Amino acid sequence: MCDVLGHRVPRSMSDTTSITVERSIPAPAKDLFDILSNPHRHAELDGSGFVKSLVHGDRLDRVGQKFTMNMSGDHMGGDYQTDNIVSAYDANKMIGWKTAPAGTEPPGWEWLWQLKSEGSNATTVSITYDWSKVTDKDLLKKISFPLVPESALDQSLVKLASAAIGT
Repeated sequence: MCDVLGHRVPRSMSDTTSITVERSIPAPAKDLFDILSNPHRHAELDGSGFVKSLVHGDRLDRVGQKFTMNMSGDHMGGDYQTDNIVSAYDANKMIGWKTAPAGTEPPGWEWLWQLKSEGSNATTVSITYDWSKVTDKDLLKKISFPLVPESALDQSLVKLASAAIGT
């Protein structure tokens, strides 16, 4: 989908248990993946405003890795931490993680980034926020899903583009 100037515009899809936003970014997939697989950079990519900083974690390079983030949000009463377990990894193509309050098992939501090369200097990137596996009725009462709106996902893609092209 293009705007009147021929620029690719975000495409979004949503249903009751996930949101996916997609956009073309003028950067190679390997450069974008390098940013996404570095948890030190996740706060700069976050369009929701919840992610504040990395507590601990190394560059992501395999399923099962854990990294912990400092977060802040009214939905959790202010500052809190999350443990994130890498759930998908295919270098330069896909990376994802399941998020949980620190010290607990992931309750069922997942973030998935997918990259599709459009040649040497362009990549279609999608981010999916999926809460389809959340089954805890008390949690579903406490947190109104989607906690992160589609506009915040789109903003994360804008921030990724800015990080990759240096603007």
